Amino acid sequence: MRGLVICMEPVLNWAVPAQFTITAATARRFMRRALLLNQPAATIEAALTHHGFIQIDPINVCGRMHDLILRNRVAGYREGDLMRHVHGEDQILSATTRVAFEHHQPATGNLAVFTHDAWPHLLAAMQARTKIKSAWSGRLTKAEREIEKTIFEAITEKGPLSSDAFSDDRKSTRVWGMATLPKSAMQKLFFHGRLLIAQRQGIRRHYDLPERVLPAAVLKLPAPTKQETARWEALLKMRQRRLAWLKRAELAVIADLVQPVQLKDGPLLHCLKSDLPLFDQLDGSQGSPPPSLLIAPLDPLIYDRRVTQAVWDYDYTWEVYTPPARRVRGYYALPVLSGHELVGHVDPKADRKSGKLTIVSRKVRRGHATKPAEVSLAKFLGLRA
Repeated sequence: MRGLVICMEPVLNWAVPAQFTITAATARRFMRRALLLNQPAATIEAALTHHGFIQIDPINVCGRMHDLILRNRVAGYREGDLMRHVHGEDQILSATTRVAFEHHQPATGNLAVFTHDAWPHLLAAMQARTKIKSAWSGRLTKAEREIEKTIFEAITEKGPLSSDAFSDDRKSTRVWGMATLPKSAMQKLFFHGRLLIAQRQGIRRHYDLPERVLPAAVLKLPAPTKQETARWEALLKMRQRRLAWLKRAELAVIADLVQPVQLKDGPLLHCLKSDLPLFDQLDGSQGSPPPSLLIAPLDPLIYDRRVTQAVWDYDYTWEVYTPPARRVRGYYALPVLSGHELVGHVDPKADRKSGKLTIVSRKVRRGHATKPAEVSLAKFLGLRA
């Protein structure tokens, strides 16, 4: 095995050593392969099963986050394909034909698309939110409880509805800004698992009853124990990132599933034991280098800044919520992955009216071309570079 410094006698067929050491170069090649960046999955379902979830974000500067993540991981992926996969296109999918759903991660609160096996592990977090005081996701206010019955009666009768289907224009204070009372109530009911997103029109959500979004067999899955959910969450993190830094509590519940990997001159990381054969497939001396890619700001490759710094020698922060005066790269800067190096960034903006992809800023190490990656992104968005 090239690039590996084994801390014990070599073994065949990955009889697992207690720990082994790898160079940063080997870690980079491993991450590209394990994260589907070398050989994209054939389908969205395959990529979703591999990663466990895909994070969703509504901001659309040069494509939405989930589309930017999946365009590099699914062969033939088109803009909007994930939402079509989850909810259908010309016709809303029925509960029996759905294979995924949208909800919030328990630990972070981030919205994501999950496979059905995640449902029972989200229930405890849903129930906990009904008891906390939070304008965004907590228990219903008195006014929201007053319109709760109206919302459920209308959805039961008419099917999926958005908040603008209700004439009540009373305002409800939210975490940021103001929203109508129906919108606030429906958002909380979604956080509580009592309504689910059944359709999207742009970023507008249309909610329906859980039994009309999820198959009956999924809703009947037994509630897991706290230990089982903790194990699921830790494994989900590994499925998402493939090479990760684990907290002590996370390691305790999935120690049988992961392999310690010491990064030479760096931290102790872990990979899934099921991914160990990928190390045998790494060979940086053969073949042409993989094409340059523009990486999504929340891509699994760079999600953990500590790992990104240690493995890729690259410090990246998504600056969309950073005050303009403090931004280093730009509002929606995309890191450039050139071969097995992160070599800079491109800050693109889709001008849909003119049909062009403009580059607000670009800073890349000398000797690395970004034009092919920019053209590829423009083509994906249906724009001219």
